[in-house]
Amino acid sequence: MVIKYTSNSVDPPVMLYMGVDKVENEELIKYGWPEDVWFHVDKVSSAHVYLRLPPGMTIDAIPPALLEDCCQLVKANSIEGNKMNNISIVYTMWENLKKTGDMAVGQVGFHEQRKVKHAKVEKRKNEVVNRLEKTEKKEDIDYRAEREERDAKERREQRKVEQARKKRETEEAAEKEKQRRTRNYEDVEWDEQEPASSAKNDGNLSDDFM
Repeated sequence: MVIKYTSNSVDPPVMLYMGVDKVENEELIKYGWPEDVWFHVDKVSSAHVYLRLPPGMTIDAIPPALLEDCCQLVKANSIEGNKMNNISIVYTMWENLKKTGDMAVGQVGFHEQRKVKHAKVEKRKNEVVNRLEKTEKKEDIDYRAEREERDAKERREQRKVEQARKKRETEEAAEKEKQRRTRNYEDVEWDEQEPASSAKNDGNLSDDFM
């Protein structure tokens, strides 16, 4: 089961979500989306909170209010971290999460440490946590099927883009060929006339004398 939240700190609102336990987190680690940002309290046990970036938004351009929502939510869902002040939150793109066979359930590492970002949280803000908790929804999700559906949609969109590109290139090539033929007069129909020397005399210029 996954717990979903809606952050209204940006327009349009975006989805935050997390697993209910470490077993659920394994599924999220395995079937996360490329546009998901993973959040965790640094060096302290906590829930794994994900932000699903909307189109056009990157991890480097998360609005401050939205970033605070994510950090406050992950802090509130850490038994130790919720009681602490001035804590650090680590976050990175889902694709940077690294899972090996020797890791404990729910434990993750990173492919590239340089891609891990940090945010400081001075203290819990109840107004933020309460606002998010009012949007809470619990859902049973087939993570694999949801990810496969997402990937299939992306492939369809990519095919449309590719088809549009090929159509545009074909039209541009045809226009260039048309312009080339026009420059070379290849489409001009020339009138074939008899040379003046072979024209019939009209009697006024005859070389015959009486």
